[in-house]
Amino acid sequence: MACGEGKACPDGGIAPPSSCPASCSPAPTSGPHYPGVSSARPTAAAAAVAAAAAVVLPPREKWGSRVEFMLSVAGGFIGLGNVWRFPYLCYKNGGGAFLIPYFMFLFGGGLPIFFMEVALGQFTSEGGITSWQKLCPLFTGIGYASVVIVSLLNIYYIVILAWGLYYLGYALTGTLPWATCGHEWNSDLCVEDGLRRNLTAVAATSNASGTLGVTFTSPVTEFWERKVLGLSSGIQELGALKWDLTLCLLAVWVICFFCIWKGVKSTGKVVYFTATFPFAMLLVLLVRGVTLPGAADGIAFYLYPDLTRLTDPQVWIDAGTQIFFSYAICIGAMTSLGSYNHYKYNCYRDCLILGCLNSGTSFISGFAIFSVLGFMAQEQGLPIADVAESGPGLAFIAYPKAVSMMPFPTFWAVLFFVMLILLGLDSQFVEVEGQVTSLVDLNPAFLRRGHRREIFIALICFASFLLGLPMVTEGGMYVFQLFDYYAASGVCLLWVAFFECAAVAWVYGADRFYDVVEDMIGYRPNPWMRVSWSIITPILCVACFVFSLVKYTPLTYNKTYLYPDWAQGLGWAMALSSMLCIPGFFIVQVLLSEGPLVKRIKLLMVARVEKRGGDPGAEEEALCGSLGPLSSPDSMLQDKAGIMLTAL
Repeated sequence: MACGEGKACPDGGIAPPSSCPASCSPAPTSGPHYPGVSSARPTAAAAAVAAAAAVVLPPREKWGSRVEFMLSVAGGFIGLGNVWRFPYLCYKNGGGAFLIPYFMFLFGGGLPIFFMEVALGQFTSEGGITSWQKLCPLFTGIGYASVVIVSLLNIYYIVILAWGLYYLGYALTGTLPWATCGHEWNSDLCVEDGLRRNLTAVAATSNASGTLGVTFTSPVTEFWERKVLGLSSGIQELGALKWDLTLCLLAVWVICFFCIWKGVKSTGKVVYFTATFPFAMLLVLLVRGVTLPGAADGIAFYLYPDLTRLTDPQVWIDAGTQIFFSYAICIGAMTSLGSYNHYKYNCYRDCLILGCLNSGTSFISGFAIFSVLGFMAQEQGLPIADVAESGPGLAFIAYPKAVSMMPFPTFWAVLFFVMLILLGLDSQFVEVEGQVTSLVDLNPAFLRRGHRREIFIALICFASFLLGLPMVTEGGMYVFQLFDYYAASGVCLLWVAFFECAAVAWVYGADRFYDVVEDMIGYRPNPWMRVSWSIITPILCVACFVFSLVKYTPLTYNKTYLYPDWAQGLGWAMALSSMLCIPGFFIVQVLLSEGPLVKRIKLLMVARVEKRGGDPGAEEEALCGSLGPLSSPDSMLQDKAGIMLTAL
């Protein structure tokens, strides 16, 4: 079908009546004509272009307001890592000295890539896969790699919310079962903290004479390992499903589905609560924490600078990976969120504001966490280093133990776990939204019609729920850690980030992308973004990637259980499943193209989207033009590239 009553776009492309500008001219009756391609020899690729052009797509949704976009992004990347990972890394890697490599990676890598992904989505109005297909078809694998990472991430990240919901359910009963022994899940070696210190001293004295050796456990540890997890002996022994955790997992998946099932219309409204309420609760916990006895010691321990730690490469690796984790970059989510912006939206300004909010939240969270850990250390008579933990150990052992020592422990426990769930929930559904948008945009003509998108989201949520069931078995914690260590590891994110910079700065052109940004926001951003994309970020990514491989150590659980070789191999398979997408799609697309090798590569380096200009019909003109070749000094090259890439 031609445009309107047989009309074609000025650049030779074919478009549906609803998206073609009025200036389209009548199309030839013999079929579409592409400059440089003989109309006497119609190809399957040309037919595919014409067929795609004949489809009238529903209009793409847009954010209802600037606030909706900002809250969605804030909810997406301000999550559990800000609360339970950054403070621990800061204390572990030299306190205040850790802020030096952290801010170097922030300004040299995190913020530039974050802005680049949002701007790319806004520019192309496409999700995490098709945006790269339009900007640089040769690197379409970047989009697929991002979707693989976020798909694996969505399977295991939500398990944390299931654990949090489980704890919240017990906290709402009015008593904290992890504060005392004597429950059916407790062992004979469970001793409450006050008594345990005395018995440990006696045991230590007895050990010196060789008459007694006893290892006592705390009620909070036994509640976590014996009641919540039902921890087995290893990953080779998954055991039975824990029905209570399974129901919690199902519940959070249902909540996640209803947060995003109507697209940005529902997501944009839900984040008004899920992205703001955790900040209020974090502020309350901060005020409570700094007023506890021993809080000053905990804060000093958190911030005391040890500059000698900067000579350890691991400190720099931790800083780099934390930036990439906390900014949710290289997983397609930010590109997908940006794709719902209006073309003239000032994303540069708001990306800088959001970056300050993200890193500021991480820093402030350290005061809330370490003030409480300082109190707990003083109450137990232990060094702070002995009570400081990261990840699940902080959320489900250290902090629950701390709140059980406070006045009104039930209130503080409920507050903490509600905050934990909401922090993780908006990150989860924003990442699922990014995954869905990326996949739906691969076939919008089918998936954006009727209720198909809602059904597709339900299928993704249900499939992810089923794939997450091994993590709520008795050996589920071992599976969870395997995913966490490999599936969305810093190595994977650094790999994707390097190729994102290469595609934008070296192939499409950093100056050319700056022209696009200027066309969208009305001015050129500070040059440090362009310099970072071209030089600084690739160098940081390569250096951190190499050091991560050199410093690699096999995965262990609790520093005692070493994962078997087959499990380590499975972990690397998950990591490589995303990393190999980039060279894999590079090779496949080159092989499927025609002509000499060099010319194939050149054709696949031609962008299929350009800046839209400022006229009212710019978005419609861009949609029409995106289906055909683009204006360029080498029109024949681009015409052929458009046909070949659509066929692929």
